[in-house]
Amino acid sequence: MSGPECESHTGATTHAEHGERVAAMFGRIAGWYDFLNHALSGGQDIFWRYRLARAARPEPGGMVLDLAAGTMDVSVELLRQYPECRVAALDFALPMLENGKRRKLKDGREERIFPVQADGRALPLPDDSMAAATIAFGIRNILPREDAYAEFLRVLKPGARLCILEFGTGSKRVWKGLYNFYLDKLLPFIGDRISGDSCAYRYLAETIKSFPDERALGCELLQAGFERVYNVPMMSGIVYLHVAEKPLKKGGAPKPAATKKAAPKKAASKTGKQASRSVKSSGTARRK
Repeated sequence: MSGPECESHTGATTHAEHGERVAAMFGRIAGWYDFLNHALSGGQDIFWRYRLARAARPEPGGMVLDLAAGTMDVSVELLRQYPECRVAALDFALPMLENGKRRKLKDGREERIFPVQADGRALPLPDDSMAAATIAFGIRNILPREDAYAEFLRVLKPGARLCILEFGTGSKRVWKGLYNFYLDKLLPFIGDRISGDSCAYRYLAETIKSFPDERALGCELLQAGFERVYNVPMMSGIVYLHVAEKPLKKGGAPKPAATKKAAPKKAASKTGKQASRSVKSSGTARRK
């Protein structure tokens, strides 16, 4: 008899079941999500997201992927820093996107941010189409992570950045164990009292404690095919910003063809406009 397909803190035995349980859990706390993020981090999450967006550096006018977009705080910050860009805000939990859309997609943002329900293991996006990609506190929730890395690598343009904002492993003692006590005891208690869902914040604490450290995560990104991988610790390593780049295509840019010596006769020159290619999502991805 074969064992479970995955080790999930939700109790799921398959990757598909894990994704469905995580989506349902975040759907239950969607209304409290932003408030608890700010309260439980002491407002530091706003600065963390600012740093995440700042590291993305998309090309002007490009499309940026914000995976695990949730209520779209990162999407809004990306648009604030790069107003000429557009943002594909993808998340598996539809109530989170609906909550963010109702509260934040105003004053023209609705024309630049496009929320779509989608599975991070099967993105409804073309190859080599994204000028950058971000994921904030979401890579822990995708199993297996390798599938998400492969999709990021597929949809990013060569040379584009993947920026991951994630908690450091909770297995290390931080602030002489004070943070570990907060993570193990206070976080689930406060989350339960405010949101009424003890499972969601117990899940959060357990996934942080079992998450790989910054070096192991960097190795995962290198093994997935990314390069120029580095990380930036924040708040004594409680949170890390991980940055990786998709390699340029092998051989680099093609060399220009050798030009023949111009004939005495004057040649007519041609001018043209290069059309910018936009990414359009064809429908909403269904859950898996």
